[in-house]
Amino acid sequence: MEGKTTDEPAKAVTPDMSAEDKKKAKEAKKQAEKAAKEAKKAEREAQLAEQRRAAEAVLCKTVADVNVDTYGNLGVINSATKSLRVWTTVSAITPSLTEQGVWVRGRIAETRCKSKSLAFIVLRQQTSTVQCVMSATTEDEKDAIKFLASLPLESIVDVYGTVTIPPVPITSTTQPVELAITRCHCVSKSLPELPFQLKDANRPESEMNEEGAVQVSQDTRLDNRILDLRTLAMNAVMKISSEVCTLFSEYLSKEGFVQIHSPKLIGGASEGGANVFKLKYFERDACLAQSPQLYKQMAISADLDRVFEIGPVFRAENSNTHRHLCEFVGLDMEMAFKEHYFEVLEVIENTFCFIFKGLEERCQKEIEAVHRQWPAEPFKWGNKVLRLEFSEGCKMLREAGFSDIPDDISQFDIGTEQEKALGKLVKAKYDTDFYYMINYPLGVRPFYTMPHPTDPSLSNSYDFFMRGEEIVSGAQRVHDPELLTERAQKLGIEVSTIKSYIDSFRLGAHPHAGCGIGLERVVMLFLGLNNIRKVSMFPRDPKRLTP
Repeated sequence: MEGKTTDEPAKAVTPDMSAEDKKKAKEAKKQAEKAAKEAKKAEREAQLAEQRRAAEAVLCKTVADVNVDTYGNLGVINSATKSLRVWTTVSAITPSLTEQGVWVRGRIAETRCKSKSLAFIVLRQQTSTVQCVMSATTEDEKDAIKFLASLPLESIVDVYGTVTIPPVPITSTTQPVELAITRCHCVSKSLPELPFQLKDANRPESEMNEEGAVQVSQDTRLDNRILDLRTLAMNAVMKISSEVCTLFSEYLSKEGFVQIHSPKLIGGASEGGANVFKLKYFERDACLAQSPQLYKQMAISADLDRVFEIGPVFRAENSNTHRHLCEFVGLDMEMAFKEHYFEVLEVIENTFCFIFKGLEERCQKEIEAVHRQWPAEPFKWGNKVLRLEFSEGCKMLREAGFSDIPDDISQFDIGTEQEKALGKLVKAKYDTDFYYMINYPLGVRPFYTMPHPTDPSLSNSYDFFMRGEEIVSGAQRVHDPELLTERAQKLGIEVSTIKSYIDSFRLGAHPHAGCGIGLERVVMLFLGLNNIRKVSMFPRDPKRLTP
């Protein structure tokens, strides 16, 4: 007699069954469930095996005239397989690798086909470039050159070749060697028609007016920002910006600061005034934070003692200037002090000196790349930072012929053009691009600024400047809740919107001071650039909200 197959359903257990039959029925059900699971597992494994086979076939798929071992279009890399290839970066292709074979992935920056048997390409990986040569003696190799020549600029390719030392030194690439390639596979094709050519966007500013030179406008660059960010200068700018944040964090962390992350959706203006982006927060009115000011002060009241933050700042200012953005990156710090806010100024001075020195030591290659395209005088600074009284700065401007500087400066603030002029005067007199002024008029500072101890028209405040442009605004903060309420009311701020802020000082508050730094301005002025949009990854100004 044939036994039951595994496909036969197990008998259900019923009340009238004997104990022995119930046991057999339960065991049969258990075996049936186990068999079903194993069948499903086998089916899944078979499906995965088929997917792997298909992925491998796609990875090696070729068109009719393509030799899979030499050249071709790779299919979509969907992580189905992983080879044992060892990859080399373009920057690591140096004479030390001579006669060694390497795999490299990069973009085609230039293509030159000398003949059906000889082609050159320049392969770019970020800011590093290397010249590659492909020569042919067989028909397959000639087809490979034809394939290589057909690829649009900016396409991503994998190449395999041998590192060689060319008889004539190569000066047009960052790497002094040549890669004799024998395999070339396209990972991703670029459009055949680009919005602009990178060779034009990479052209030094000094060559822009040469006959036949194609100029790439700033709007064209910003409209096609992804392509623009691939230029050597912009790629370098992004790395310098990153390093500024790293150095800022590194120094303050070393000095006992704690990094915080304050909310960007708030119920009232951070600094008073109407320059906020308003929005609906469910059924309530809210706005985007103008700065983390109130929250970093509350962090001091929470006994964090020293805090810093790196985050977005929003300003609804209709300013279409070379140095204003509606959204920028703020580098903020706040700290408690014992007796005088100069204790905080010393930390700010040291932070900037650490950043400037760090950039010179860590980003020399990137600084050179930027200045090859946009030449500028090196930023000049000293370990001893110049400090001026606000009144002294006004006096220097008056003596230089600025008749619009009033004798009574109690309600006066220096404008942009006056700042630039003062920067030139300071450079001529003190030989520095970096300085700061203290004791600004109280009437031109935010409500939370501490009044000066002996002159009620002034405040314990300070601004730092690079090349004659403001990059820092800061002050000692009012930590007395009654004085803070009085100052807010005087400036027309709705006290109810900052009640939690004021109340935080009713629990006992340390005297404290701090500052807010604009990352983009620091980078722009350190590099001597003429527009802040050159250093913002995707700038937001009154006229631009995309890409």
